[in-house]
Amino acid sequence: MPNASFTGFPLGLLHFLEDLSRHNNRKWFDANRDRYERELREPAFRFIEAMEKPLRKLSPHFTAVPKKVGGSLMRIHRDTRFSKDKTPYKTNVGIQFRHELGKDVHAPGFYFHIDTEQVFVGAGIWHPESSVLADIRQTIDEYPEDWKRATGAKAFRTRFDLSGDSLKRPPRGYSEDHPSIVDLKRKDHIAIANLDHDVLFDDSLIRTTTDAFKTTRPYVRFLCEAIGVDF
Repeated sequence: MPNASFTGFPLGLLHFLEDLSRHNNRKWFDANRDRYERELREPAFRFIEAMEKPLRKLSPHFTAVPKKVGGSLMRIHRDTRFSKDKTPYKTNVGIQFRHELGKDVHAPGFYFHIDTEQVFVGAGIWHPESSVLADIRQTIDEYPEDWKRATGAKAFRTRFDLSGDSLKRPPRGYSEDHPSIVDLKRKDHIAIANLDHDVLFDDSLIRTTTDAFKTTRPYVRFLCEAIGVDF
């Protein structure tokens, strides 16, 4: 059944992101702040609210928090301190339903992304700390069959691609001929599935997103157990 509280994002969202990409400066943003609120932040909060119950059924340990600071909607302001690109605003929508024990984007989580070029859902851990990554590698090494089951199911493999950065050489303690060396080299453990832009404006979006997240349950469960947090 369509979700009664969320019937899709407004078409103006993509228009706003396109305009922002052409006028990425504070003067333009301040003059169009009402569009940001109306076409991006307010509908994003409604989407997050509508995902709270389905997410809780998927796992009680991941949060859907529709608030301006510290919530699931990632801030639109870019951190330009260490970047050559000094444009002040992100030209995408990033929503992370992170683990209750996580404080930032490096925690295990489910992710929803919108920009003018693509829409995708994701699951896993992005840029984990070295100790966390070591725990995942050790668990893959010790439980290869569990890892294969978590990542090898047809529904998961058909829909999702494992993505993120990887080492060029094997991590310390593992040989190049290790049967799981491709996954042991990973610096990120994230699975990505692309969606059509049209689904953004449909009242089936909550169901589509929830179904995609369900497909990743064995994968996210393995990662959570590897780092010692509840799923």
